[in-house]
Formats: sequence, structure tokens, C-alpha cells
Amino acid sequence: HLLAILNDILDMSQLESGRMTLMPAPVDLRAMLRDVESLMRPQANAKHLALHLDTDPAVPEVVMADPTRVKQVVFNLLSNAIKFSDRGAVVLDLRQREGPNGAPELEFVVSDTGIGMDEATLASLFNRFMQGDSSSSRRHGGTGLGLEISRNLARLMGGDITARSKPGEGSTFSFRLPLQAVQEAAAPARNAGAE
Repeated sequence: HLLAILNDILDMSQLESGRMTLMPAPVDLRAMLRDVESLMRPQANAKHLALHLDTDPAVPEVVMADPTRVKQVVFNLLSNAIKFSDRGAVVLDLRQREGPNGAPELEFVVSDTGIGMDEATLASLFNRFMQGDSSSSRRHGGTGLGLEISRNLARLMGGDITARSKPGEGSTFSFRLPLQAVQEAAAPARNAGAE
């Protein structure tokens, strides 16, 4: 837990100072989500929650992105969804959509059947040290930095995170980032044995 807090503080420091740099590389999105699912499933199983990850067939196999930072944001959103849900399911849908300027985007949509949030909580959700349910922060743990870091990372990558929720009806978080497809032949992961 202490290591997680230190990592959050270091990430915030780098983001605020403008020293955080992205390292784009070809990313196999489906493989990345399988990795995330394998890490998240034990937490979901421990709470008897269903966990579903689905990728629209229209989403390219390989894209250019910073795999570490994309995984960090997705991991944070799924972890929060599991943390604040005591029943039902957590679902991640990855799809391709058209952005505001008409350019293609990737959209990771994480939905849960958790405690939900009111409008006031939603309005301050991405503020530092804010948690979705401050009264239960001790029960749920966490630093209250994860969503602020995730939104800042999303914006650094040219995207954003938005949320919608109602008390008792769960929450939905949408993480969008520009879609930069890669020709499969250019993906090092597929050619690693050829050199």
C-alpha cells in the first residue's frame, strides 16, 4: 500500500512539473486487456462480482500508444469499479468511435453496479484526494489520487476521462484517446523472432 502511495505521489509530481514523457509503441490491445483481466479477476472473484471485458471487432489489432500508461489508466478504472461494487458486475467495453473533430478515437468504457455517486460528488471526483464515497474511504482504502492521475494521463495522451453516475445505480467511466493504428507487419511483438 505504501508503495502504491509513493508511486501516485511520484506520478503527480512528474505530471505537474511537465517531466512525464510518453513512450509510444505498437500495442496489441487485446493482449493488453487479457493481461489486465488476469490481474483484476482475483479481486472480482473475491467479491463474487462478474467481470466482463469485450472488444469491438472494429477496433484495430495493434495501435500506437504508451502501453504502460494506457494499462495504468484502465487498471485504475477497473480497480475502482471493483472496489466500490459489492454485487453484480463490472464491464469493460473497448470500442472505436468518432471524436469531436471527426478523427477516430479508442474508447474504454468501464461500467459497474456499485454504490454510485450524486452530482456533487461527480463534480469534484477528479480533484486531489477525493474519493467516490468519503465516508467509506477507510473501508475501501486508496489515496484519492488515482482518478486525478488517470485523467491527467489521458489528457497527456490527447484524450480525456468522463464519468456519469447515480446513487445506488452504479457508475460509468469513459476513457478516450486518439486512435493511431499500426500496420500489423510493423508491430515488433509479431516480428520479434525474425531478427
